[in-house]
Amino acid sequence: MTHKLLGRRVVVTGGARGIGEQVARLAAERGARVALIGLEAGRLEALADELGPSATWREADVRDGAALRSAIDEVAVVMGGIDCVVANAGVVAYGTVRQAEEDSFVKVLDVNLNGTFRTLKFATPHLERSRGHVVVVASALSFLSLPSMASYGASKAGVEMLALAYRQEVAHLGITVGLVHPSWIDTDLVRGAAQDLPSFDRLRAELPYPGNVTTSVDTVAEAIVDGLTSRRARVYVPRAVGIANWAKALLSSPPAGLWSRRFAAKWVPALEREVSALGRNEQLVPHAGN
Repeated sequence: MTHKLLGRRVVVTGGARGIGEQVARLAAERGARVALIGLEAGRLEALADELGPSATWREADVRDGAALRSAIDEVAVVMGGIDCVVANAGVVAYGTVRQAEEDSFVKVLDVNLNGTFRTLKFATPHLERSRGHVVVVASALSFLSLPSMASYGASKAGVEMLALAYRQEVAHLGITVGLVHPSWIDTDLVRGAAQDLPSFDRLRAELPYPGNVTTSVDTVAEAIVDGLTSRRARVYVPRAVGIANWAKALLSSPPAGLWSRRFAAKWVPALEREVSALGRNEQLVPHAGN
């Protein structure tokens, strides 16, 4: 199956670190031509140099529509088109709704949800020409709510609905769309949250499986690239996350609500104290994992 990426032209947003970086590495190892788009120009340039002459990069913020459109169009010219896009860029902010700074909440939605919209919109003409495939990196939190993760969860729930609508809209163009739902991943984002908020790490440990496990970046990247190669409609990492998707009605039922209220009552006060002591509620790093 690996040979199916040979010569494929793959664009990865949020490619400077974490999931995006590892997806780019693995796709390049399988013969793809890779274009990296994101922030942290130094990291993007170094990674492109490491991947070889077939790799290229552009610095662009997914919140800046003009810059993102230019970046996508420019890498399409360099590569002679675009076959696949991995829409991965994202950030996270800490804090409950009553704690969250308005600017931070809006920024998470703008990067994670609106940034995905902009990526899809500006990549569509290129994907139409190649009858290509898009992978949208959502999250297990697309359908699971957790206290202190309201902005991230809202953005990823929106990303899922956006991708599902887009899938219907572009089917007649020959474009296919896959959704990826990772749980916790061993990345800068998750490690940073554990360091900043010790209670959040303990909260995660009390979640039912698979909410209490952390997956390696390599495992997630391999699942994404395999899904990209086979144009899979859904990828769950670990696979048990798929159960949560199918059980959404049960998770929002009155019995589950009783458990979630007790769970939140135990952890929310500690989380709010830690966020207040931290003096900030942002960990606005390029998307590294959920």
